[in-house]
Amino acid sequence: MYFAHDTDHALVTTTALVNTLLGEDDSLSDPAALNDFLDEYEFTGRRDLSDVELQQVRGLRRSLRSVWDAADETVAVDIVNRMLLDSNARPRLTRHDRWDWHLHVTEADDALVDRIAAEAAMALVDVIRVGDLDRLKHCAAPDCDAVLIDLSRNRSRRYCDTGNCGNRANVAAYRARKATSGS
Repeated sequence: MYFAHDTDHALVTTTALVNTLLGEDDSLSDPAALNDFLDEYEFTGRRDLSDVELQQVRGLRRSLRSVWDAADETVAVDIVNRMLLDSNARPRLTRHDRWDWHLHVTEADDALVDRIAAEAAMALVDVIRVGDLDRLKHCAAPDCDAVLIDLSRNRSRRYCDTGNCGNRANVAAYRARKATSGS
């Protein structure tokens, strides 16, 4: 893919965050679950791990998902611009740990919800600027409402990573072929 490594990472993290709420199933059930999510996706900076912080991050998911659900580019741009404004994003280059030069767009001690929103918005800015909003997809499985980011070269990804949807679709297609062929 041609996005910078930090953009790829932010897009994957944002997708995973949106997918922590699927239907009535919320995997961000408590501050400990939020902490586990942040650890898994190597999110740095201040963590209060309070109920207030948890509710703020849970609320952010609706705004993030609305970019996937946007009717067109203009709607997506409005959503992303609002996130940048509300999070008070201030981009700067930095490097630390195993990461080479990349953008940070908030201070490490800013509110977690603002840091997540700003990083997600900056990654989405890159997607929009290169005309790749079609890489933001909904899972093709009929019984799944997860979203995905298609970072494949040929834009062929159809299924999310959350529910084994691709494998289930392949097994169903195989069984249907077997049933029709009479074997």
